[in-house]
Amino acid sequence: MNLSLVGNITQPKILRDSLSTAVAKNVIVVGLCISINYINGTLVHTFIKHEIFTGNPRYILYIHMVFNDMIQLMIAVILHVLSYAVFTINVSFCCVLLMSVIFTTLNTPLTLASMAIERHIAICNPLRHAQICTVRKTHILISLIWTLSAIQVLPDLFILLAIQPRTFFYSNIFCYRDYVFNNPYMVEKRNVVYMIYLAFVWLTIVYTYLKIMFVAKATNSDARKARSTIILHGIQLLMCMLTFAGPFLDRLLAEMFPMLILEMRFLSYLVIQIMPRFISPIVYGVRDKTFCNYLKKYLLCTMFEIRTTLQPKRNLAKVSNKST
Repeated sequence: MNLSLVGNITQPKILRDSLSTAVAKNVIVVGLCISINYINGTLVHTFIKHEIFTGNPRYILYIHMVFNDMIQLMIAVILHVLSYAVFTINVSFCCVLLMSVIFTTLNTPLTLASMAIERHIAICNPLRHAQICTVRKTHILISLIWTLSAIQVLPDLFILLAIQPRTFFYSNIFCYRDYVFNNPYMVEKRNVVYMIYLAFVWLTIVYTYLKIMFVAKATNSDARKARSTIILHGIQLLMCMLTFAGPFLDRLLAEMFPMLILEMRFLSYLVIQIMPRFISPIVYGVRDKTFCNYLKKYLLCTMFEIRTTLQPKRNLAKVSNKST
């Protein structure tokens, strides 16, 4: 964002990019957002159009993660652009944006843990997989994920409403979480919840990986593929941890590169907020043969429709050129 956190929260030292640099950074961020969300939107469309995916808990959880990433990326980019365009925004509007980002950020590790458990059941208990992992139970699980995220986020909002005067919510502020939810109790609670969240997800992924690894030694390639998928869950969880460690990473980079604070902050933003949203569709969508085949068919049909639409226009242009 267009701010360096030099100094303390109450008296920060503000550094701004030049106009050309600000435009370049926002063009890069918006371009990446549109590209990644177009890819993710294509995956969502492919999922919706085929019953083979809508009736499979594995793909339901996957597409939930993709849709969650789309929301998170879109709002993160909106916040980034607003930090350059208007710098400060209304506190109430800022709270809505921050709450949405926090919701989706907390959803990601829980969704990864759910996907790991589903693969564990499919490989280690295949006879009961269809009974345990049903579409209805998957939808209930997704609702539970959002509920758990709400339990972590909503108390901060209630505390803010209780301790801040009404005029605060009509004022303008730089939309940064530590500026809005700056009560020491909120910060301490957030750190504890993050540790519990990440510890639970890590234990889940390690447990499912070890169980699947033992099965993979004596069974078919499906178990080995599932083991590789669990490893990818772990890699993506590491990238999710960067989101939780973002403020610390920003301060560390500011101390290491004091002359390049804004550049380091922008690089940190790309790595933490943008790249994980790009890796998810590549890792889980393109890697899955079934999903990839349907995705290719959709893309080929789309290209054919575009070509069919453009062909009459080209023919008309040729006729016009000959007549002239």
